[in-house]
Amino acid sequence: MSDAATRIGFLGTGKMATALAKGWLKAGFVVAEQLSGSDPALAARSAFAQDTGGFVSEKNSDVVRRADLLIVAVKPQSVPALLGEIAPLLGHQHLIVSIAAGVSLAQLTAALGPNRRLIRVMPNTPALVGSSASAYSSGGTASADDLRLVDRYLGGVGRAIQVPEKLLDAVTGLSGSGPAYAFVMIEALSDGGVRMGLPRDVATLLAAQTLFGAAQMVLETGLHPGVLKDQVTSPGGTTIAGLHALERGGLRASLIDAVQAATERAHELGAPPKPV
Repeated sequence: MSDAATRIGFLGTGKMATALAKGWLKAGFVVAEQLSGSDPALAARSAFAQDTGGFVSEKNSDVVRRADLLIVAVKPQSVPALLGEIAPLLGHQHLIVSIAAGVSLAQLTAALGPNRRLIRVMPNTPALVGSSASAYSSGGTASADDLRLVDRYLGGVGRAIQVPEKLLDAVTGLSGSGPAYAFVMIEALSDGGVRMGLPRDVATLLAAQTLFGAAQMVLETGLHPGVLKDQVTSPGGTTIAGLHALERGGLRASLIDAVQAATERAHELGAPPKPV
């Protein structure tokens, strides 16, 4: 699939769909006329239309007819019904990209047929500001051009990497859910600053910029985070005192546990329903 004037349809217009659409608009990859979205919830449709200027409808069929690239962006529990509805409407022109957590390529193929061009993606909401971390896996019928298109679009709003599908649930647990972990850390650091006398706005700005800068150093230097940590940590200094407090509080283990819990939940969400 060429990316020239690609028409993109979102089946589900929630926060992640809107973040991607707004990110692609901001990056200049699309114009509003190329975007469409369907959602049963009026509030979600209205927000998508207001934020992107794209066409919206309550009917999935309207979006299927208007789009070449279809993005499955509903909750995992809603995917089977959605796929059953759109399967008879799909043509050879459609590339289907699923961002539904836990829903495997095998499940998509079983519902849509063996010849559908399928790619499974796990993005995250910083796509809205051009800083997403995304991973994707291909179904066997997606072409090299399809993969290049998806990689370009995802790379235009952050960083993208192709991984084996068996790793996508772990990607969900790490980077898919990871912004929430980072927001909690920023909030907690800000609380610490306020506890020590800083105004809230100053504390939040310093906390957010500190995490942002630290992330940039990891990405741009290529050094192991432990090496960078050691470079900040003087013998008997303030940083080692703070790190000791974090270790006592179990921060490292808690973050590892968070990724594990979210990964396992992604796997549960994608599992077929148990018979009653």
